[in-house]
Amino acid sequence: MSTKDWIEKDFYKVLGVAKDAKPEEIKKAYRQLARENHPDQNPGNPEAERRFKEVSEANDVLSSESKRKEYDEARRLFGGGGFRFPRSGGSGSGGGPSVDDLFRQAGDTGFSDLFGGLFNGAGGTRTATTRTSASRGPRRGSDVEGEVTVDFVQAIEGVTVGMQMVSDAACAQCHGTGAKAGTVPKVCPTCEGSGMQTSTSGGVFAVTEPCRDCRGRGMVVDDPCPVCHGSGRGKSTRTMQVRIPAGVTDGQRIRLKGKGGAGENGGAAGDLYVVVHVRPHAVFGRKGDNLTLTAPVTFNEAALGAEIEVPTLGGAPVKLRVPAGTPNGRTFRVRGKGVAKRDGSKGDLLVSVEVTVPEALDDKAKAALSSYGEAVGASNPRAKLFS
Repeated sequence: MSTKDWIEKDFYKVLGVAKDAKPEEIKKAYRQLARENHPDQNPGNPEAERRFKEVSEANDVLSSESKRKEYDEARRLFGGGGFRFPRSGGSGSGGGPSVDDLFRQAGDTGFSDLFGGLFNGAGGTRTATTRTSASRGPRRGSDVEGEVTVDFVQAIEGVTVGMQMVSDAACAQCHGTGAKAGTVPKVCPTCEGSGMQTSTSGGVFAVTEPCRDCRGRGMVVDDPCPVCHGSGRGKSTRTMQVRIPAGVTDGQRIRLKGKGGAGENGGAAGDLYVVVHVRPHAVFGRKGDNLTLTAPVTFNEAALGAEIEVPTLGGAPVKLRVPAGTPNGRTFRVRGKGVAKRDGSKGDLLVSVEVTVPEALDDKAKAALSSYGEAVGASNPRAKLFS
């Protein structure tokens, strides 16, 4: 895996776990996402295939103690805007991405700006134009996560719900400048508009990090906007119609590209992630693409056989033949009465019979059962427990 991948890809975000997640949490998250996006479950779906590969790649790194340690170290060293050499030296064999890798891929990963001030003491220079363009470049908006709760039937059939989103956007008062009306921000005198400052710790190389005075913006405000207090960012509240696809499962995370926080300086908007919660149904359950149902039957129906009627979700009842001698808990399959799949077909309805025992019997019923017992003869159904 290249240094660029280690720095740019957030594998924790891919699996939806915290950075301090335990191995069993990572394993559980991977199994669920791999099952949801497996090509066998999503035939002809390139997005699911891409997501499956992405999840597998993240699991390959985070499930290995050594790889995860290297990945965390690479992200810590190079992912936060600063630059430091690994403790193990520059050979690249000590456990993190090598310095050679960084210089080899500098043109691809955008480290050229970061290294622009690296050798200040050796004559490295940057023009004011370069500094300004770097600080004012496009910045992607933040990702936003929300939750919705839908009914069992809505999850099966799909539904459009309204979500009220609160996300960062440009301040409506100052239009993102951070300055009070009638004033304008000025170039930061500390970093001269680059948004970065360089310091040395007595070694050959310098460390570049976001400017402490302008916090990486490259501009400072003498008279801040009273609404956003100089940040240039405000809160945007909007109602969005979100389509929950048919067949969504409880706890599933849906990504809506470009529906998150607004970008800065022409940058792309972030993504919206919606976690779906499904209310349980009073009668039906779910197992993958199949619906489940427990149907009570009498002892006579189970012993002698019968034809019973069972409900379906959103459709007409169907008749089910219970053979004679059906044991308690036996499951029957009604094809095509389950959850709609991506290929247009449907799962099945799994009906489990439950033999009911009457709570009270009159004398006539008791006499009939006694006669039945005498007719079938004495037997001990628990004999095998002691063999």
